Amino acid sequence: MRVLREITWIELKLFAREPITVVFVLVLPLIVLYVLNGVFGNQPAPSVYEGVGAVDFYTPAYVALVVATVGVLSVPVHLAGYREHGVLRRFRASALSPVALLGAHMIIATVTGTVGAVLLTTLSTVGYHGVLPHDWAGVAAGFLLITAAFAALGAFLGVTLPTARAAQGLGVLLFFVFLMLGGAGPPREVLPGAMSTLADAVPLTYASAVLRDPWLGRGWDGGAVAVMSSVLLVSLALTWWRLRRVER
Repeated sequence: MRVLREITWIELKLFAREPITVVFVLVLPLIVLYVLNGVFGNQPAPSVYEGVGAVDFYTPAYVALVVATVGVLSVPVHLAGYREHGVLRRFRASALSPVALLGAHMIIATVTGTVGAVLLTTLSTVGYHGVLPHDWAGVAAGFLLITAAFAALGAFLGVTLPTARAAQGLGVLLFFVFLMLGGAGPPREVLPGAMSTLADAVPLTYASAVLRDPWLGRGWDGGAVAVMSSVLLVSLALTWWRLRRVER
């Protein structure tokens, strides 16, 4: 436990020292949400945003975007860098399991996502009269699920991609794909047919739904929960498989 705590503290400081990652994870989503809230307001429209106000639609989506960005940008860059420089192999030689490193990044993803969620929710509720979650327990459970799923996905990318630069490039690309097609950009109702179909393959689409339904008091989206649970389990299995190959 002490080892996990120390590794987490070191990794958290390393995360804070990377301004580009901090901007993509915390600052950019806040700016975009501010612009969207200011443009669209919170008047419900039956034809878009699933019949709710834009502010109430976008706020849980951007909380999910922060969590996803930590997973596909911050985690892979760090782990790919460690793999590139042989740090993962040295972990094994020093009797420290790489699992502790992965656990540290999951904790950091949770902490960072929580900070982002507080900032985004405060902006929407104070500045634009967005609703607070109706089901706090459901939102918290959904938040932990999508955080673990994206952190596990990021871990797999990190132990698979050859360099930190490659991980950063892929992470930035995925950020913009998530932003435009995952429910954080144009509403699904106005997307062309092909882009709407592509949105079905974007994990953020389901992560947003996992948070949005309990947030708005609509219960659980069982399909979205199943998809994110599958992302978590498959990513963990693939990460474990890759780690065993890396350590040989």
